[in-house]
Amino acid sequence: MASKTASVCVVFSLLIFVLLSQQTLAKPTDPHGHQHDSFKFIQHLEGCHKGQNVSGLQELKKYLTKFGYLNYDHSKHANDDEFDDLLESAIKSYQKSFHLNVTGSLDTTTVKQMMVPRCGVPDVVNGTRKGTKNHNRKLKSIHGVSYYEFFFPGPLRWPPTKTHLRYRFASSASQVPGTENVRSICAQAFQKWAQVTSFTFEEVPATSSADITIGFHRGAHGDMAPFDGFKGALAHANPPTGGNFHFDADEKWSANPGPNEVDLESVAVHEIGHLLGLDHNLDLPDAIMYPKFSYGIVKRDLTGDDIDGIRALYGLQ
Repeated sequence: MASKTASVCVVFSLLIFVLLSQQTLAKPTDPHGHQHDSFKFIQHLEGCHKGQNVSGLQELKKYLTKFGYLNYDHSKHANDDEFDDLLESAIKSYQKSFHLNVTGSLDTTTVKQMMVPRCGVPDVVNGTRKGTKNHNRKLKSIHGVSYYEFFFPGPLRWPPTKTHLRYRFASSASQVPGTENVRSICAQAFQKWAQVTSFTFEEVPATSSADITIGFHRGAHGDMAPFDGFKGALAHANPPTGGNFHFDADEKWSANPGPNEVDLESVAVHEIGHLLGLDHNLDLPDAIMYPKFSYGIVKRDLTGDDIDGIRALYGLQ
């Protein structure tokens, strides 16, 4: 009897081992345990066009709404998988903004562009490229055309008497890998903008009052702009004088990124541009204010267009 009981226990143990092994093999290999990248779902929609009803289009509608290209205004189609006229128009707007072939369908190039991790600040307000109505692109006789943009409506800027900005760190997520040097990295990022403006920046203790609050957060974190996880919206920041600057703690951050890491300083320099009043530059991929950030890429230095934009915004030219 004891032998039979032992045999049953061994068989049961082996069964549990096999089941656990299968679960372990089924787990994703990315460092955060996610099943896939946040924007990976878009890959499965390649080839979709108007008139179709395809599972996953509802999520694409949320993506395009989040980044400012789509506004259903409570239409019945906002939460379904129908590829309707409004979705086609939104995709055309996205394609035009990123200088892609304007097809209105999810062709290979469009899908590839949509899947790139990016800043969480929207590119468009109410269907209009920010800055278009404010004529922020200025023709210069020596330098040619500048493509920087200011926030619309606006431009939004810190008041003339506010040139010394105090910042503090306050996160709801703790022990985020790759961010051990975040204080010195952000100090370097602030210095990039200080060198071309009249601003000075000072870190103050977390308990002190500050103009800017920097932190790492996951998912919904109280600002109506929830993060979406690994390889999605990397960070976001308010224009003046909001002062909130948030990193997504679910990203794989690094001070010296490998191919599967995102550069902390590159993103910090970009978000500080938003804090000071610059919007996205969708025309120059090399500009700091371009909204897309590929993993493994280091882009920490302001371009001439970034400098022209911030100096024009504050009348320093």
